[in-house]
Amino acid sequence: MNAIDNTDKDFIHSLAKGLAVLRVFSRENPALTLSEVARETQLTRAGARRVLRTLEALGYVACDGRRFSLTPRILELGYSYVSSRHWLGIARPYLQDLRDQIGEHVSVAVLDGTDVVYVAQYPIDRVVSVRLEIGMRRPAYCTAMGRVLLAQLPPDAARLRLEQSDLRKLNSRTETDIDLLLAEIAKAGTAGHAVIDQEIEDGLIAVAVPLADRDGGILAAINVCGHASQVSLQHLQQVCLPAMRVAAARIAQALP
Repeated sequence: MNAIDNTDKDFIHSLAKGLAVLRVFSRENPALTLSEVARETQLTRAGARRVLRTLEALGYVACDGRRFSLTPRILELGYSYVSSRHWLGIARPYLQDLRDQIGEHVSVAVLDGTDVVYVAQYPIDRVVSVRLEIGMRRPAYCTAMGRVLLAQLPPDAARLRLEQSDLRKLNSRTETDIDLLLAEIAKAGTAGHAVIDQEIEDGLIAVAVPLADRDGGILAAINVCGHASQVSLQHLQQVCLPAMRVAAARIAQALP
């Protein structure tokens, strides 16, 4: 079934408003007043109140009398996605082995629109750690995982994703020229991996490979990242990358 837009007769605006309200809560904004929710969602106070009270009645939101916050029940929504991806469970021991073998932070992400979304994390303990969480979104254009996954799309589709992206300079190394980005994406497709050298934030370097099923269909991307003060690009490419390819192949063979 094709995606619908907000002018389609089957589009439920009240549901869209409810999801918009849920999305305004974050690490930076764990609790919000009615006025703050209305401002962030561009809803009227009356509209925001109705949505919040409905979510409160359903158990997804709690109120202390003035400020609203999410309840643990919201985790059911994310868990439903993760549990429905059976390959994540099959991949887990192989990715844990990969982390233990190379001693670096391993993560898995999928492409969602113009972003990558982290769906699994296998961290390590370090003085300078990489702050990544399941459900976190990062722009695809400047991440190793994003470029690996965009490389799986037809060139016109990859270009469209870039045109729809908010191409911003996150630091002096961030590439925002669409043609140059497409060249990097094509390079990732040919090489079967992508490397990022501090394009998304200072100090962060990463290498990613695609994770496929037995038939070659791309499921996600496996990423290994670290801080440039603790790991080198040479180590990522010469030590981590071969181990990542082996892990991806083993996972593909283990899938039904």
